[in-house]
Parts: sequence; structure tokens; C-alpha cells
Amino acid sequence: MFTKAGLRIGDRGSRGEPRVGVSSILNSQSSLLVSQLGASLIELIMFIVIVSSALAGILLVMNQTSKGSADPLIRKQAMAAAYSLLEEIELQDFIAASGVASSPVTQANRASAYHVVGDYNGFATTGVFAVADATSSSPVLAQYNATVSVMPEAAVWNGIPAGRVAQINVTVTGPNNTTIIATGYRAAY
Repeated sequence: MFTKAGLRIGDRGSRGEPRVGVSSILNSQSSLLVSQLGASLIELIMFIVIVSSALAGILLVMNQTSKGSADPLIRKQAMAAAYSLLEEIELQDFIAASGVASSPVTQANRASAYHVVGDYNGFATTGVFAVADATSSSPVLAQYNATVSVMPEAAVWNGIPAGRVAQINVTVTGPNNTTIIATGYRAAY
């Protein structure tokens, strides 16, 4: 009888089965002990296919993530511009203190003239300017455009009589057609 690594081929275990090493098999034709090492070609090909498809999926997700990574910055800038302009309008008087209507808001008179909320209806600007630089020829955000609409509420709104509340919509459009609409309300109080 053969012995290999301390096992005799003809020995029987406690249950009567032949004792064979974990990675060894008995060759039925020649009674020689043959060791099996490594993986078969089919197992190796299956491993490569599974790993490559998993990597392709991960790379696809990373590609989508990196492609849209500039969008949050564009959206944040558009939101900042929209809410800044909305706040500027909401801080204006609802009705002129003198009772005399003022002129519509333009980029040139935005910082220098007295305006009320209704004066901003129809205001549009190509490029977003700071209020202090309203007459400047270089906008802070050159690729962003803003438009404003101010609509008086025609019906009673939260207990406030009609005509005493205005809805303000500021629309800012940025690169890649990113559009942000900021809506606010201003009441005469």
C-alpha cells in the first residue's frame, strides 16, 4: 500500500469510507494518488466574467456621478441669485409712501430709484448683477438670466383682502438650461 502525507490509501475511516486528503483524489485507473491544485479553466472564465460585469456596473455609476458633478454648483448659484432677487423685492414697500406710482425697475435704475413691489413686474436682466453694481457692464454671473413677475392675489388670501397681497415669482435660468423658480408673497401691512 501507498502512503502519502501519513495516510495509507487502503485505510478505512470510522464510518468505513476510504481516507483521502482534502485536496487529493484517487485515480481509478492506476491506484495512484493525484492532487488537484488551482481552479479549472471554466471556473477561471466565470470569475473573469462576473468580476468584469461588476466593474462595468460600478464604472457606469461613477461615470453618471462625475458627469453631473458640475450641476450642483450651477443649481446652487441659480438658487442664490433667485432668492437674493426675491429678498430684494420683498424688502420693498408694497404701496408707495407718497401715493404716487414710481417707474418700472430696470437694471440702470434698480439701485438708484425708489421702487415698490409692483414695479418689479416684468423686470428682466441678462446676467445677474449685484445691486451696488447695477450700472456696471460686467455681471457677477454672466451666464445666468433673471425674470420677475409680480401678480396681485385676486381673492382673499389667508384672511388678507384681495389686492393687498402679491405673489412674486423670480425665474433664474443658468447654463445647461438649469431653471430655478423662487416664489414669495408680500402683503401690505
